[in-house]
Amino acid sequence: MGLFQGAPDAHVRESGPFDVIGDVHGCHVELEELLAQLGYEGLAGDGWDVDPADLPRHREGRRVVFLGDLTDRGPDSIGTIQLAWRMHQAGMALLAPGNHDSKLLRYLRGRNVRLTHGAETTAAEVQALSPAERERLRQVVEAMIGGAPPYLILDHGRLVVAHAGIRQDMVGDRSGRTEDFVLYGDVNGQTTAEGFPVRRDWAARYSGEALVVYGHTPAREAVFRNNTINVDTGCVFGGSLTALRYPERDLVQVPAHETYWTPVHWSHVPA
Repeated sequence: MGLFQGAPDAHVRESGPFDVIGDVHGCHVELEELLAQLGYEGLAGDGWDVDPADLPRHREGRRVVFLGDLTDRGPDSIGTIQLAWRMHQAGMALLAPGNHDSKLLRYLRGRNVRLTHGAETTAAEVQALSPAERERLRQVVEAMIGGAPPYLILDHGRLVVAHAGIRQDMVGDRSGRTEDFVLYGDVNGQTTAEGFPVRRDWAARYSGEALVVYGHTPAREAVFRNNTINVDTGCVFGGSLTALRYPERDLVQVPAHETYWTPVHWSHVPA
């Protein structure tokens, strides 16, 4: 078993409705705006604690599913984690971790990780915390991210949420090979001339019955393709933050306030 301790099918009987939110990357303000557009209330405040009198809620009983990569590159990764944690503690949010979440977890465990591709921005925020605040952050990340499954099987298998996607033959599998796939995509070990990993287009060959919602590689727009959809529309790169409403399959988006991180080329962002 890898970094993440939960079972992928732990929530398989839960049918939603859900709002699956693409890679946030520290865009805390845009996340709050998107949640407000989606109809979530009681999200005011900051810090780690949930006030019982002010629990996040949705009048229609909807819940958020975060698609991973909560942190790095954007202006407020700590605030993003705090908001996600308050929703998680209130029973309002699930999480399928991303590769940046994995790196943060390993960093807070004291592992030797390379602080590149935006991880250095979150590390700077962590170092600005007091020792007590850093320990609280470590505890929260252990509970929320370390305790999450590597991907989620929902709605009796009709919906699968995986950060970088998943092949139909991997659904239900918990091997290291599958965990690497859902974190990093279908990489082949090669790199582009710019030094970025080459990924196979797994979605072009997907033929599963479950809808797969994923992110990881920024796209200028979210498009359904072979019963999959990539909802990472590059908010941190000046795009938008996107949510897929399930089971309706509607999209809700808010534009980025600014370009927080400039990629070399939109399609070659080092995920």
